[in-house]
This record gives sequence, structure tokens and C-alpha cells, in this order.
Amino acid sequence: MDKPEGLTEVLLHACCAPCSSAIVEWLMANGVRPTIFYYNPNIWPREEYEIRKNESKRHAEGLGIKWIDGDYDHEGWLESVCGLEDQPERGLRCQQCFTLRLTAAARKAKELGIEVFATTLASSRWKSLEQIEQAGRKAEATVPGTTFWARNWRKGGLQERRNQLLREYGFYNQLYCGCEFSAK
Repeated sequence: MDKPEGLTEVLLHACCAPCSSAIVEWLMANGVRPTIFYYNPNIWPREEYEIRKNESKRHAEGLGIKWIDGDYDHEGWLESVCGLEDQPERGLRCQQCFTLRLTAAARKAKELGIEVFATTLASSRWKSLEQIEQAGRKAEATVPGTTFWARNWRKGGLQERRNQLLREYGFYNQLYCGCEFSAK
């Protein structure tokens, strides 16, 4: 779906600076003020998490955008995917991970009085758009008063722009999703 009618503000769950850069640029160019919510307890090891977090924060601060740290609870994340460790990428572990993170985003959006939330996860060619949309819809249903904006952020030249911005900003660009199971 394109920009929802009348939308001026969105809580954007961001997985990393490279994935959010072109999306943030597009949002701002289309009159939508993003609040970045960095919530990624799946990322391992902690050093990797900190690098990605700091890059996301640097990007947001450079643009004067509100940035929120969702805190790191890797042990809690491991509990949530317990039994799914051997699932392949795009399997049930990823579905559970997306649902956990997007439900946290929906809760944060509601807490802040922001009706619409979205995610940069939908910009990665390595992720299933169907799984992301399912997770977003589940989060939306779990947190009444929120709306998940299911948008394919790969279209409209955003993937190419992402790659340009990655070089322009000198972002750290990770080579795996983030969890120890995807690093294999």
C-alpha cells in the first residue's frame, strides 16, 4: 500500500541504518515524520548489536529524527524462539522473531500516541514480505488502536537508493540477519 491518506507520522521499527536510510528519506520527502524505534533483541553477539544500534542512532541524529532504543533482551528473544533454532531462514523462527519485534513496535507506537507503525524489515531481499506482513497484522491485532503499514520498501528505486546512501554515509553493512542461527 502507498502512503495512507492523511498520514503525517509513523513509528518506524528499524533493523539497521542501511535498511532505514532510503525509507526515512522517502518518508520525509512525502511529508511523513518518522520516529525510529530500534528494537532488535535477535542480534548476536552483543558487539554486533551495539555497532548496528550506534549506526542507526547516528543516522537519526544526523537527520534530527527522534530515535528510541528498545533495549537489548537477547535472553528473552532466545526464549521466544526456543525449539525453532534449526529452522531455515524464512522459517518459523523468523516468523516468531518478526512477530515479537513488531508487537513491541506496536506497543511503543501506542504508548507514544502514534497510530501507524511500519518496519524496515520489508526492505531486505532476504526476508519474506508475506511473513513480515503476517507479523505486522498480528501485532496490530494484539495492540488495538494501531495500524500496521505493510509496504514493500524494495520498490520504487528504494533498494538502489539504499545502496547509494550506504556508501554516502559510510554505514557499517552487516553480512547476516543478526541472530546466531542466521550467521551459520
